[in-house]
Amino acid sequence: MGRQRKRVVTGEAAPPPRKDEKPAAFHRKEKKKKVDIGKVFINISIGLCIFSLIWFFYALYMRSNLAKRVITLHPSPAVLDANSSSAKVSTERFWGSYRPQVYFGMKTRSPRSIVTGMMWMRQFSDMDVNLRHTCEQGDRLQGYGWMMHDGITFGVQEIRDNDFTLTTEFVKRMGGSHGGDWTWRITAKQHSSAPQAPVISLMFYTAADTQGSLEAHIEDKSRLASVTGFSEELGNFKISFRKPVTGESSSAKYASYNYLQTVSPGLEKLTDIVKQSLNRRFVYSPPSGEKRHYIAVDTYKPPHHQNQQKSADARKESDFVLHQVTVQMPFQIEVLFESGSFHNRPNQLVGSVMTQELESRKAEFDSKFEKTFGLESKGFSQAHVKFGKAALSNMLGGMGYFYGQSVVQSVYNEYPLLYPEGALFTAVPSRSFFPRGFLWDEGFHQLLLSKWDPQVTRESIAHWIDLMNMEGWIPREQILGDEARSKVPAEFVVQRNENANPPTLFLALQELIEQLSSDPEKATSQPTLPFLRRLFPRLKTWFEWYNTTQTGPLPNSYRWRGRDKDTNLFLNPKTLTSGLDDYPRASHPSAEERHVDLHCWMALSSGIMASIARLLGEPHHDYELSHQVLTDNKKLNELHWSDQLHAFSDFGNHTQAVSLQQEKVYVPPGQPRHQFPVARLVRSVRRAPKLQFVNALGYVSLFPFLLHILTPDSPKLEHILRDMRDSNKLWTPYGLRSISKSDPMYMKRNTEHDAPYWRGPIWININYLAVRALHHYSNTEGPYQEKAAALYEELRTNIINNVYRQYVETGYIWEQYNDSTGRGQGSHPFTGWSSLTVLMMAEQY
Repeated sequence: MGRQRKRVVTGEAAPPPRKDEKPAAFHRKEKKKKVDIGKVFINISIGLCIFSLIWFFYALYMRSNLAKRVITLHPSPAVLDANSSSAKVSTERFWGSYRPQVYFGMKTRSPRSIVTGMMWMRQFSDMDVNLRHTCEQGDRLQGYGWMMHDGITFGVQEIRDNDFTLTTEFVKRMGGSHGGDWTWRITAKQHSSAPQAPVISLMFYTAADTQGSLEAHIEDKSRLASVTGFSEELGNFKISFRKPVTGESSSAKYASYNYLQTVSPGLEKLTDIVKQSLNRRFVYSPPSGEKRHYIAVDTYKPPHHQNQQKSADARKESDFVLHQVTVQMPFQIEVLFESGSFHNRPNQLVGSVMTQELESRKAEFDSKFEKTFGLESKGFSQAHVKFGKAALSNMLGGMGYFYGQSVVQSVYNEYPLLYPEGALFTAVPSRSFFPRGFLWDEGFHQLLLSKWDPQVTRESIAHWIDLMNMEGWIPREQILGDEARSKVPAEFVVQRNENANPPTLFLALQELIEQLSSDPEKATSQPTLPFLRRLFPRLKTWFEWYNTTQTGPLPNSYRWRGRDKDTNLFLNPKTLTSGLDDYPRASHPSAEERHVDLHCWMALSSGIMASIARLLGEPHHDYELSHQVLTDNKKLNELHWSDQLHAFSDFGNHTQAVSLQQEKVYVPPGQPRHQFPVARLVRSVRRAPKLQFVNALGYVSLFPFLLHILTPDSPKLEHILRDMRDSNKLWTPYGLRSISKSDPMYMKRNTEHDAPYWRGPIWININYLAVRALHHYSNTEGPYQEKAAALYEELRTNIINNVYRQYVETGYIWEQYNDSTGRGQGSHPFTGWSSLTVLMMAEQY
């Protein structure tokens, strides 16, 4: 069939086309055009959908990548080799008092160490159960701390309880391939004021931490004679518990014995396990004396059994063995650890052998202390020298070895994540209150320890820097392991990767460089150059991280991130990241802030980066340029000098017209008040903030002086020295107060619960920097040289006298000192940066 054609009638003329009628061909074209446009729209829509999907998945991929960055470690080789702390590589330092959070205990520098420790309690006292184990301020001891400790081979500690003193001593002896032997000696003596000789129970324990095994050896039914065990790091070992005697080589004393053999889900549970196992059914019956019931460990049943649901704590349980000896004072008792790989042991490290070894170590310590710090040659009394030794020893004895994972979060993570597992060998600020690592504290700690043992400083810095992630961020508070986490309030556990801390490790690096430069041939300084070479790639990233994440709104300005965001509750939102917590900053946090202390930290860091780069033959021009710009006094004045205050100052959105007022809570008539929220103290702002200098005179104002940024001829030095010496501002007979006495924020609470912290009290770390700076300017030619020298003598003397006097009166070195009375306050013992008093005594800066 052919195609049908349109029939045309011939003979009739076709009607003429209308003017408005378009030809058929044009209609076809228009229709085709409409179809083409529709296809284009469809294609565009498909393209957009595909692009959106690609962008969506790319964004997901990028967000996932960015989210992982916070928990991805730095790619460069670690500063420390994986086995650097092992018994094979570091034999002398393998065992140590690396458990600063307990009154007395030892462990190895390994991730899952067998741990040992001591608890004690008073028997027949008015108090119910006064078990002592972890360092607690609530125990109200008259004092405790290491009187001598060399950081490696021995230590002597005094613990003064209410009416008796325990002296805990340890000595190590090298031998074998697992860190050698050690012996503890505990001597107990009653105070002269005690009405009768106290009876106490000492509890010595050993516990595994998820690996290793322990076996108890019992004699006479209830006395734990020894524990044998095995672990990967220690091989076979034996711990022997000797019987108490009245003194060295004296006859045995009557004692009652008990033991506990059980399992523990974690080291932070040991105290609770012991408390839950105590029983009063035992009888203490000395040959001459009345029979009395006493408290002792009995049996402990773990919280879950086979016929019950499994406990929520799903961690692997580990062996825990405890020996209790109950005895009347005075007495002495020894505990001996012997390594199975120590085959040619000349004798046991007990009794007179231990005494001889101990006396030898003490003599070496005394000699090294005087050679290092020279306090006797400076005319200090024996009592002052003893104090100096205690301050140093407590920092050395407060070195801890921690292992675990931080909990971290970035803006790209909805929930906190676990950081990779890592180790940290670090000093701690306070054994009772802060028994863990803090980044900005550690730089100050190592200023003292680097004088005593540069190897400790190198290892500590290396451990900190090896915890860096790929961005260059180091979590500022290291809460590693369940034992450390058990001491930290939940709101402080998560570390956020936009938050910095002052890079004080550069201060310690500066000291190592100066030691190397002054005596390159000295054996203790020889490892510093290769150490810096391994450190440098990570140092570069760390320095760059500060320069990209903590920059301010103007060129060469800096701003701390991480200020408190709930401005309604704080008189002045805290800046924990600066280390100065509640020190007054701009009243209304904003991106317009400029922080003078951070500017000065970066000026210091850039100079030390340039020094290290030059020393290593690395490119150093950029660091030198940064240092020149950041130390340019003219630019510093433009950014931070307040003509109104005549002092260096922060800049930001600020008003001084703020106060804490009782919140108004509306209670409808007839309604009971207790059904409505309790009225809180909230911030009242009486005058709107504006961009201006903060004008708070205090520690922050001193930073260009503290870190030697100011040139010796700077007119600003005159203002600073005058403010420092003004007793209505910063000067006290005990040291420099943290904020001017005439400042509106002086001694003001930040919330109804937060007492003033950096708003008046005297802090030793900043006072150390002030004394150090005065020493610097008094030895540098300039118009203020004599004024600096006079202030140096006066301030140094005031600080030393007050810290020493408070130690004698209270038994402790303190976190801070009252600016009105000089009285120690805050956490104690605080033998972190407050121990820098030793360097001021020695005049070593």
